Amino acid sequence: MRLRRDWRCAAAQPAPGAELIYPPHRRIMNDMAEPFYITTPIYYPNAEPHLGHCYCTLAADTVARYQRLKGRETFFLTGTDEHGVKMVKTAAEKGMEPAALAQSVSDVFRSLWAELHVTNDDFIRTTEPRHERAVGRIVEKLLANGDIYLGSYEGWYDEGQEEFVTETEAKNHEFKSVITGRPLVRYQEPTYFFKLSHYAPKVLEYIERHPEFIQPDSRRNEVVSKLKQGVADLSISRSSLQWGIPMPNDPAHVVYVWIDALSNYITALGYGGDDPSRLEKFWPVNVHLIGKEILWFHAVYWPSMLMALGLALPKMIYAHGWWTSGGRKMSKTLGNAIDLVKLRQIIAMSGEDALRYYLLRAAGFGGDLDWTDADFATSYNELGNVVGNCLNRVLNMAGKYLGGVVPAFSAADQAEAPFAAFHEAYQRFGAKLDQHYEALELQECLLLPVELARLTNGYIDSRAPFKLAKDPAKAEELKTVMGNAIQAIYRVLVGLLAVLPHKAAEGLAQMGVDVAGKSLADLLEKPLPPGHQLGAGKPLFPKMDIT
Repeated sequence: MRLRRDWRCAAAQPAPGAELIYPPHRRIMNDMAEPFYITTPIYYPNAEPHLGHCYCTLAADTVARYQRLKGRETFFLTGTDEHGVKMVKTAAEKGMEPAALAQSVSDVFRSLWAELHVTNDDFIRTTEPRHERAVGRIVEKLLANGDIYLGSYEGWYDEGQEEFVTETEAKNHEFKSVITGRPLVRYQEPTYFFKLSHYAPKVLEYIERHPEFIQPDSRRNEVVSKLKQGVADLSISRSSLQWGIPMPNDPAHVVYVWIDALSNYITALGYGGDDPSRLEKFWPVNVHLIGKEILWFHAVYWPSMLMALGLALPKMIYAHGWWTSGGRKMSKTLGNAIDLVKLRQIIAMSGEDALRYYLLRAAGFGGDLDWTDADFATSYNELGNVVGNCLNRVLNMAGKYLGGVVPAFSAADQAEAPFAAFHEAYQRFGAKLDQHYEALELQECLLLPVELARLTNGYIDSRAPFKLAKDPAKAEELKTVMGNAIQAIYRVLVGLLAVLPHKAAEGLAQMGVDVAGKSLADLLEKPLPPGHQLGAGKPLFPKMDIT
């Protein structure tokens, strides 16, 4: 992979006996009358965060920032999933108690998101009392409904994925995990089961009736294909493990991962607590943003549990791709891992926004991605050579020819015909930006404003305001050309606010615009008024050797 132009420049509880009506998916974000809820997965804190965690969280942050800019009441959730075998084993290897390990690594996640200016509204830990109480109540309800029963299990278990594997699957992959490559473990113990086989056909029917429920399309096809092969009931407890939430009916067992972990999306909203107001406001979630390796659990286990609880299903589950480095799986042994040390070095050298831009620019959202330092340098230089250069040129010429004041002008340029692409991009900018965000086409959300900046640079080159300024008879023409260029770069920066929250705001400040407290309607629907005083330009993305 290389950077290039073809990157692709309801009520919570139904009435008794009523049929549950699930929300439509066609427009998941654009109803301004409704609040907006987005989540990342809760991350496993047996090791420090890495590139994949940052990618998912910054992508969710970008969407949340955009929705807030649109004026929607937005709730953004992330957190850590702290129970399970992996935590016990990792803690033992480190000579720690699981609770101490969970606390220390969860603190690293929380502090990193603050360091990266992530705007999450809540950070949930599955060891918190609010979550543990709610999980107990969820299990009690499923028991009362007859959806949980006691049985026994013997078979192969993938500890890394915390998933049971059929004998056939285990044999086909040489009794190793498909995801991690580590050996599977043989388990035999009594366990409580959730009646997944009862709900799986209903989930399949729902997916087929709502094609936008799972995105991208290729991921939905994978889930549908696997569902059609049949689904066994789901083990949801362990008697051989003490690190977890006790089963309320049988404390010798602890609730195992999927009911515990997946339910965070509603327990953080107050499900099972004393105040359901947040749940009533924000559920169903607009977007569960996850990595593709946990899609099955979110697309099958979670909807089945929600059906059993009588809750509406998520509006969209979006599974993004995996990162490699230089075409190879990341590994400390290979020396190509993009860990916190590397990420902090990059930010110290080029700025946080340059990292945000590259992560979403590297491939179409949903696809796999490959990190190379050369690609990062190309991405950074694009910001400088296209966006930064356009802003600097416009402000310098406006200061020189117009006294730094936005002119009154007619937007109809006498040379409009040769610049139809520029004018069309300017006119359709707001609507197209919203369309891309609505569809979670995050790469396009970057390309659209950068392309407008590119077209603006071309417009300036062709109309040559520096030549028009030499002829007094062309003063009005100069105002029109400069007016078009000023308004275009203004739109570019507003359109980049969700992606480049620091640099776009800095660029707008150079244009004399304070974005604090302003919505997209305030910033984008009206051009800068005649007489508005522009500031002096200075490089947004200074040239540097970042290879």
